[in-house]
Amino acid sequence: MGHHPLAHHGPHRADSEGEGLSRPHTPGTPTFLRPAVAPRGPGDTEHESRHGAQRGRVDFSLPSPISPSRPKSPWGCYDPYDSTEDQDKEYVGFATLPNQVHRKSVKKGFDFTLMVSGESGLGKSTLVNSLFLTDLYKDRNLLNAEERITQTVEITKHTVDIEEKGVKLKLTIVDTPGFGDAVNNTECWKSVADYIDQQFEQYFRDESGLNRKNIQDNRVHCCLYFISPFGHGLRPLDVEFMKALHEKVNIVPVLAKADTLTPAEVKKKKIKIREEIEQYGIKIYQFPDCDSDEDEDFKQQDQELKESIPFAVIGSNTVVEAKGKRVRGRLYPWGIVEVENPAHCDFVKLRNMLVRTHMQDLKDVTRETHYENYRAHCIQSMTRMVVKERNRKYALARTLHHAYIYIYVCVCIYIFICVM
Repeated sequence: MGHHPLAHHGPHRADSEGEGLSRPHTPGTPTFLRPAVAPRGPGDTEHESRHGAQRGRVDFSLPSPISPSRPKSPWGCYDPYDSTEDQDKEYVGFATLPNQVHRKSVKKGFDFTLMVSGESGLGKSTLVNSLFLTDLYKDRNLLNAEERITQTVEITKHTVDIEEKGVKLKLTIVDTPGFGDAVNNTECWKSVADYIDQQFEQYFRDESGLNRKNIQDNRVHCCLYFISPFGHGLRPLDVEFMKALHEKVNIVPVLAKADTLTPAEVKKKKIKIREEIEQYGIKIYQFPDCDSDEDEDFKQQDQELKESIPFAVIGSNTVVEAKGKRVRGRLYPWGIVEVENPAHCDFVKLRNMLVRTHMQDLKDVTRETHYENYRAHCIQSMTRMVVKERNRKYALARTLHHAYIYIYVCVCIYIFICVM
């Protein structure tokens, strides 16, 4: 019966770990990846000389084996390890955390609440439809001049679900029809401020409740305040409105109907409005400063946004033909005003700021600053009420204690007089 040349070494190889026999150490190679070595017995020399050509020796000078391959990332092109230079390196894998957050966020969807405020006739509805390429005011009833006189400030909500490249956005537009239309506009902003506080209060109650799994966030993240182009700057109503709300919401001033002004007038009016905002101590939304590692294009874009305040905008839902191209704009006898032309207005800058670059920052400032201020105020008020009630009970108890002592003394004196 033939004898296989490797049969003699099978049992020894299987038991090498149990026998604790030493084997050569290859630097940089993990223990579990080093090749096993058969123990050397008395008959091994003869077998090696007889069958050396068939078997060969194990060469420990070979490079370390490649580490086990990682599982394929479910994020495809977003895989941070999917590069040729990273295939032979060892990683724990937590660099995919941003991808996990991204995937979960996209699956959950996003929400954003935008308030538009300003007097009627400044193009608020048209601008909103132009910004989000939708028609939110299909069933709106336009009031005549007589009805506007008696109209009070109302709060209306329009909610629409928008999807773009698999990302879902629940957009809520809060409109304030009737604002600034009355003859006497004293405290006409109060209903707007009360609405913002009501959303904060509702979120605070939901957050403090037992079931916090599906909390609806209806807090106002941004307020576009439309400033009339007819005037020399801010009106008293503009100043009072922004001062009443700048601690509650992110205010972004907008210079409406910029096509009624020349470029020189737009520039002059912007400077005047910025000076008055600083003069009256109005805190509008402040763009975050760029980090030092940001590229120059982003820094330049951020600087242009800061210099564009207030945004001079033009809204239009009409498609016209200009130079052989169909664009959204307004057709005049003297030419065409293009909505998305940066040389004509700041519509593109406003849209980029509001949707593409600073939407999340607007939500963060609302959560971390405005809502936290409201929450701290509520907790302080509740604490003061508890302390006040406790002090009242303590004062009542002390009064009753003194009354009991007084009655006791009177009874003792009466008994003493009767005995005498």
